[in-house]
Amino acid sequence: MSFPGIEGKVAVVTGAGGGIGEGYAKALAAEGAKVAIAEIAKENGERVAEEIRDAGGVALFVEVDVASEASTRAMAESVAREFGGIDFLVNNAAIFGDMKLASLLTVDLDYYKKFMSVNMDGALLCTRACHRSMKERGGGAIVNQSSTAAWMGVGFYGLAKLGMNGLTHCLAKELGHAGIRVNAIAPGPTDTAALGNQVPEAYKDQLVSSLALPRLGQPADMASACLFLLSDAASWITGQILAVDGGQIVRA
Repeated sequence: MSFPGIEGKVAVVTGAGGGIGEGYAKALAAEGAKVAIAEIAKENGERVAEEIRDAGGVALFVEVDVASEASTRAMAESVAREFGGIDFLVNNAAIFGDMKLASLLTVDLDYYKKFMSVNMDGALLCTRACHRSMKERGGGAIVNQSSTAAWMGVGFYGLAKLGMNGLTHCLAKELGHAGIRVNAIAPGPTDTAALGNQVPEAYKDQLVSSLALPRLGQPADMASACLFLLSDAASWITGQILAVDGGQIVRA
């Protein structure tokens, strides 16, 4: 499958050192994009960038803490300097695989603030850092990583993802005049190491059987949706939250 308007473009993918983010980065590279692997875990990020280059793609590792304004600005400057500018941004970075389990009433407030600074505010900081380059190049596209948890009332993780949906709506309105589209993907349960850390093996069968399409999602399922939303095939789509979840959430 070929997605128009991706070849030759420059894409930044945060949290691309594993899981769904790695899938996004490799899918973009396979379509001919130059990809910046923006990752806080240096070893993981360098591995993904090297694997893309070994496969014939173009990739750059950039170390970034998405919760830091200075770090996100430095990331955008580094990518623009190396690749000439930025066309696409995928805000995938999040705390999930090693997320602490606690309710909103019991979670340590310092942890809660750090969690939100990464899982919600990080997408805003990365967008603030990258959007000027997109505008200078005539426009671009952003995909935020939401989750079906946004609609399930599941503690501070769900709250952060609901906030991501709202951020997507607001940024789509603010950036549309600059030719920048902003959408989000809401994955359902996806077969990654992070899910394995959070969902006990004994519960997975029950989870899968509850889906209209009874299987775990794969990073490739999310990657196809991401490529579509970034591509020219979605040139009149913005402000939308696309659930890729096997029918886990059905809304009117």
